[in-house]
Amino acid sequence: MDPATALGWALLSLAAAAALGLLTLIAGLARVFAQAPRLMEQPEPGTEASEALASTSLTVVVPTYNEAANIAACLTSMLRSEAPCGDWRVLLVDDRSSDATVAIAEESAGACGATEPRFSLLDAGARPEDERWVGKNWACSRAMEQVSSDWVLFVDADVRLQPATLRRALAQASADGADLLSLAPRLSCGCLAEWMVQPIMVSLLGLGFSIEAANDPASPVAFAAGPFMLFRRSAYAAIGGHRALAAEVVEDLALARRIKQGGHRLRYLLGLDALELRMYSDFASLWEGWTKNWLLGLDGDVARALAASSVVLLMFSGPWLMTPAAAFAAVLLPDQRLVLLAALAFALTGICLQLVLRLWTRRHFQVPLTLWWLMGAGALVVAAIGPVSVWRTLSGRGWTWKGRPLA
Repeated sequence: MDPATALGWALLSLAAAAALGLLTLIAGLARVFAQAPRLMEQPEPGTEASEALASTSLTVVVPTYNEAANIAACLTSMLRSEAPCGDWRVLLVDDRSSDATVAIAEESAGACGATEPRFSLLDAGARPEDERWVGKNWACSRAMEQVSSDWVLFVDADVRLQPATLRRALAQASADGADLLSLAPRLSCGCLAEWMVQPIMVSLLGLGFSIEAANDPASPVAFAAGPFMLFRRSAYAAIGGHRALAAEVVEDLALARRIKQGGHRLRYLLGLDALELRMYSDFASLWEGWTKNWLLGLDGDVARALAASSVVLLMFSGPWLMTPAAAFAAVLLPDQRLVLLAALAFALTGICLQLVLRLWTRRHFQVPLTLWWLMGAGALVVAAIGPVSVWRTLSGRGWTWKGRPLA
């Protein structure tokens, strides 16, 4: 086969594969989310469910480390929530922040009129030098030394709650007999890096972790969203909590697996109308966050991590790169024009399918179409995240979260 013929068929094969992959992704997401359970509305006053909440108790734990940019909005949304039950409070545990997190938190609580016992602040203290603690595990574990409520909810500082969210979540956890209830949040993007990368990641997570299987007690699949994890305290204690997972970087998946393996009930629901999450404020934090999680999120499987990056590159960057390549080649290689025009048609179809995917994401996740045409550039970033995550995780070099080493 001569080089021109090889080029034509290679472009056709790759363009067709990209379009087919995107079509499969959209169809898979549609199927998954058609069956996905959603957080129920809050119980009406006077109902049995409402009366049950009156007799229970809840502690909302907010672990923080250098969250000066987020903590005011987070705390305000919580402290101004509708009362979820008869006895509830918010406990902020600070993991030795070096910024103004604590001062801003105290000011925000004061503005909301929240004093003890409704709101309290705990200094997590120094981590034990002879033990390996990573991420927020130390702060969460220290907080639990002060928690005696029936339920405990761990909420990240980059989350914003709707007024009825706490009450709705607690009512559903009680009604479902859940030992861990986690909510998938609505994703918010605010910087160029997020608009390029996060919509792709949302799609991959939506298809990669089966919501139906996660909610099936007979399935070993377990998944939970770390920004919002509501535990029955007795079940949390039974699995050892964060203390048993001190060295786990992706602790939300590890906790979900322990819940299921321990015979407890896991509920993972869509909470898109209940909470909003802004994960990263700039490219540096996005890069650090995803290179931290990519390999571990794929069970530490190096082949899967690299393959996933390659597939993203083909599906999202491929159509944008192959469209001009096929068009120019069709002009320069008249003998291969039909094959190259077919490749061009598939590449353009791939671009159109990316728009369809973003339209679907807008409908189901309320993620606007902003900069949708940069998904091809975003995929280049995701393609780089895979191998860098493998290198950092296995070598420990540059493997950090908020500047703190994880190795």
